[in-house]
Amino acid sequence: MRILFITATRVGDAVLSTGLLDHLIRENPDARVTVACGPMAAPLFEAVPNLERIIVLEKQAFSLHWVRLWAACVGRYWDVLVDLRNSPIPYLLAAGARRRRGGGREPVHRVRQLAAVAGLEADPPAPRLWVAEKHQAKGKALIPDGPPVLAVGPTANWEAKMWGAGKFTQLVGRLCAADGILPGARVAVFGHAAERPAARALIDAIPPERCIDLVGQGDLLAVFACLRRCAFYVGNDSGLMHMAAASGVPTLGLFGPSDAERYAPWGPLTAVARTAIPYEDLVGAPDFDHRATASLMDSLSVDAAEAAARALWRRCQGRAA
Repeated sequence: MRILFITATRVGDAVLSTGLLDHLIRENPDARVTVACGPMAAPLFEAVPNLERIIVLEKQAFSLHWVRLWAACVGRYWDVLVDLRNSPIPYLLAAGARRRRGGGREPVHRVRQLAAVAGLEADPPAPRLWVAEKHQAKGKALIPDGPPVLAVGPTANWEAKMWGAGKFTQLVGRLCAADGILPGARVAVFGHAAERPAARALIDAIPPERCIDLVGQGDLLAVFACLRRCAFYVGNDSGLMHMAAASGVPTLGLFGPSDAERYAPWGPLTAVARTAIPYEDLVGAPDFDHRATASLMDSLSVDAAEAAARALWRRCQGRAA
């Protein structure tokens, strides 16, 4: 039995789709799995059970990437074919159960939207990532045993979503203070290697003996293993935020010019802190361009972020008790 799972290009969307993949694997535990996705997201699927192949889709002009995917998959019978990219592929391959996401931007969370492909929107399966022993070993090497760790994601894929480094520094100081949620905690700063300039000010502000600089360290699943070793995560809306939520660590997402209704971190141990200026007003400005607009996160105060972090921490402690 074979499953073909066609999912996202972006890391965050790919993470949010993994609950559906997990559901398919649990329904068909002996099925061989092929995942097709973008190059940034591909490492997320390296440890999927019964993985047969990852097909990396490099976007090409005239949608030629779909032709390449068809060529890689034709000639096989796919017992289950799931297409989350609204592509022509389900119509071009021999398959049994075909499940395809239609177009549109329904005002519901992305996890529910994707779960609806399999009729699971009422009880959507939570995102889930798989790791191998090598990833767990790398996570332990990067974050050795010791005091609790506050994980911070100060970057994002576009600048408008990025809270100021100075505000992150203040928040970290408060959360790790004697009266904070994690007194004296170590602080792990996460980010892609190319994002080091944006993370530098925060890294420099943390006492060296408590700073764990993980910017550019490890592949995605090693990063995920690191997140599982942390006590709390706070960061901008990003793929890293969704990975943190999937890891089970209490996760606070910071939102402004991105839609928290659709992209908030998913799970019972998550929360959001939003800018005072509503999302609709931020993205509705006539000069808004997500590729070029500077940070629109300034109206999120440190006080508001701290209050949200403390409230989430209390809720998580209550669940643990």
